[in-house]
Amino acid sequence: MRHRVAHRKLGRTTPHRIALLRNLATALFERERIRTTLVKAKEVRPFAERLITLARREDDRLHARRLAARDIQDRAVVKKLFDTIGARYASRPGGYTRILRLGPRPGDGAEMAFIELVGYEFKSGKDDKGAKKKGAEKKEAAPKAEKKKAARKKAAPKKKTAAKKTAKKKA
Repeated sequence: MRHRVAHRKLGRTTPHRIALLRNLATALFERERIRTTLVKAKEVRPFAERLITLARREDDRLHARRLAARDIQDRAVVKKLFDTIGARYASRPGGYTRILRLGPRPGDGAEMAFIELVGYEFKSGKDDKGAKKKGAEKKEAAPKAEKKKAARKKAAPKKKTAAKKTAKKKA
């Protein structure tokens, strides 16, 4: 019977599992969306939501920040958690994360998923101007590559080494 057995072991020892959850939570708060296996996403969800609840605290902010800093080692991420993420969810009573299933991973068939903070908007990293600039750079790069190929073809053939010459003379 599995009465009161709460978490998955993820095939790791306890300290390794805790370190994994801390790293996943840090990456989630830093990037606001991460891709991982479905089982890991389901395990990191309550861990991350507990930290966001700490970030929402108004009464004892210093103590809450120290409690969160035990699990998140990066000071910049702790600052972001308390300044932006905690403020974003100040009026929300819970459910700060969302899990989106992606299907099986090609290599081993593990079920993959995105875990993201609610309210996250996917940013492709390209704006209209950037896309145009990259297209122009590719057009400029193509003639340069063609010039290099033409130069290689025009280059004089390499001189034969003395060993090859003697081998041909003997034959």
